Amino acid sequence: MSDAVADPGRRTWIAITCGAGAVGGAAVAVPFISTFTPSERAKAAGAPVQVDISALKPGEKLTVEWRGKPVWVMRRTPEQLESLKKTEAQVADPASARTQYPTPDYAKNPHRSIKPEFFVGVGICSHLGCSPSDKFQTGAQPSLPDDWAGGFLCPCHGSTFDVAGRVFKNKPAPDNLEVPPHVYLSDTLLLIGEDKKA
Repeated sequence: MSDAVADPGRRTWIAITCGAGAVGGAAVAVPFISTFTPSERAKAAGAPVQVDISALKPGEKLTVEWRGKPVWVMRRTPEQLESLKKTEAQVADPASARTQYPTPDYAKNPHRSIKPEFFVGVGICSHLGCSPSDKFQTGAQPSLPDDWAGGFLCPCHGSTFDVAGRVFKNKPAPDNLEVPPHVYLSDTLLLIGEDKKA
């Protein structure tokens, strides 16, 4: 017979030690496990963002942050919308059919938007994550073709996008600019991050 079985006092101390170890282990595990739940700040970072577009004039663009990304809301002029017909044959994915950055069904059209005059897009180049610059002025300019119709230029590697965020052919960027889920809550209020009204 072993000493542990023969000595009831020793058995009691072993049981108490095991119990204390289990309680201590649980006390350490609970805070550790709670770190897996997202913080309030993290929840807010992924939350939808409401944008008031009432002051946005034709030809202007504003930038908001959603999920740590810059999201552009651009109000296109009639001339900019007309330029999309010209760029249709020059862009790599005119129908937004590629799946790297899936385009919502409501933006699978030549203007890539719900309302033709408003473009909502993530301002991050699909090549290496740079942020393209606004190049809305038309015509010849440094790093742009002589027949430039306006759009965006990624200064890092020269990818160009039209005013619908469609990438031009033979550029480093493999895909169009991402169109995030969004919905109009009213004529002047846009919700970015959800595409269904609550």
